[in-house]
Amino acid sequence: MQAFTDLATATYCPRKLYYRRTHDDRGPPESVAAIRNLAFRYGELLDADTDLRAEPIATTPTAYRSALGSAKARLDRWAELVDPPETRVFLRGKDAHGIAHKCLSDPPAPVIVSPGEPPERGVWEPQGVRATAAAKALAWELETPVERAYLEYPAHGVVRVVRMTTRRKATYRKALRTAEAIDGPPPRLRNDARCESCEYREECGTRTRSLRSLLSR
Repeated sequence: MQAFTDLATATYCPRKLYYRRTHDDRGPPESVAAIRNLAFRYGELLDADTDLRAEPIATTPTAYRSALGSAKARLDRWAELVDPPETRVFLRGKDAHGIAHKCLSDPPAPVIVSPGEPPERGVWEPQGVRATAAAKALAWELETPVERAYLEYPAHGVVRVVRMTTRRKATYRKALRTAEAIDGPPPRLRNDARCESCEYREECGTRTRSLRSLLSR
């Protein structure tokens, strides 16, 4: 049984998952909670009387309200995202378990809230794996298909739909195999930008090169 977060980390970097397990270090930083809490206050944040300058948003107040307004106009389940039937639900599936920050109903769909920055389009692959894991666990519990999940980036006012495509399910199964197979440190990544911000960089010993040095080759 794998944790949703472990599957996401295995997709991002298997070696990072090894170090997290070794140090039993899987909890998010305290700053993450303040950002995630934004996802439960969308109605208030859209109110012009709310001072967004005091909130942990990553854009200007004008851009933030514009992004939220766009999500409200585009998503047919906005009302449920603002006022979800269930919040912070622990899901246990056939292969994985973890927290869905929101659960929608009729049709059922889990919501994962990310404290980070969204890509220009779609979702980052590790987060897509986490959302897929939540959707499959919810489907297992309810004994009914779950065709989509949602990923929210509340610091940016962005909400993305994650559809359960064949490709996405295959990536999820690959992450399962990777996480289950880790019994020692996997190979290091080479010259990868992901290593620059990794908290295990010194212990891992991965060498990174600057963009200038790579271009000068």
